[in-house]
Amino acid sequence: MQMVCIVCPNGCRLNVEQTEEGIVVSGQRCKRGEAFAIGELTDPKRSVTSSVRTTVKGYPVVSVKTDGEIPKSKIFELMDMLKNVTLHEPLPIGSVVIGNLFGTGVNVITTTQMEETDE
Repeated sequence: MQMVCIVCPNGCRLNVEQTEEGIVVSGQRCKRGEAFAIGELTDPKRSVTSSVRTTVKGYPVVSVKTDGEIPKSKIFELMDMLKNVTLHEPLPIGSVVIGNLFGTGVNVITTTQMEETDE
């Protein structure tokens, strides 16, 4: 199987094989490429960006993101959770909206500095 490593700007083209000895990766220019390929095959993870509703004047929605990676299999569950979130007060950038997602220690945080307006 072939994949492109996305860990750094090199974008190494990796060749990945499952052998009796385990997963063998070639084509990487650094050890991070090997770790990326093995992780993608055994436990793929992703960062997620989205938005949540608010009742704060001037902010019908506010952008949020995970502050780390969560299992790829949990993305749709997270998106369902975010549909039910409504913020009721202005929050500074980096405020935790949902903590410790799925027991991973990863949080959903705000990525906008909210300041109540007179609109």
